[in-house]
Amino acid sequence: MDLAHLGKSSALPSSPEEAQLDYPANPRPGALYLVRFAAPEFTSLCPVTGQPDFAHQVIDYAPGETIVESKSLKLFLGSFRNHCGFHEDVTVGIGQRLTEEMKPRWLRIGGYWYPRGGIPIDVFWQSGDPPAGLWVPDQGVASYRGRG
Repeated sequence: MDLAHLGKSSALPSSPEEAQLDYPANPRPGALYLVRFAAPEFTSLCPVTGQPDFAHQVIDYAPGETIVESKSLKLFLGSFRNHCGFHEDVTVGIGQRLTEEMKPRWLRIGGYWYPRGGIPIDVFWQSGDPPAGLWVPDQGVASYRGRG
């Protein structure tokens, strides 16, 4: 298996389109389990103003034949720092790309965006119903309450 990033020096991709994700074989094929990645300091740019938008992204998935390698995922998520996109496009696009390339048994993403203009926007997407018997814990991110 030839991975592009693991154990190698890797520069941050300049865009999500240029980012290469690595998908090694599932080390527990046939087992039904959930993997969670949390990116509490995710950043992209507003497509209208160019100002930074911040989110806490939580990705849950049940692996199929492959898993996503964490360093390549970190670089992919980091590549959004210079990417302009609405919250909905960014969050759903991350989930769809991972689903199309990795082909997990199931995947969901929760994008918990911090307020801009006084309104927080939370975006949720999943590939379908979770497999029967999969333990799916709450994502653990509270709704935005401000200082109250």
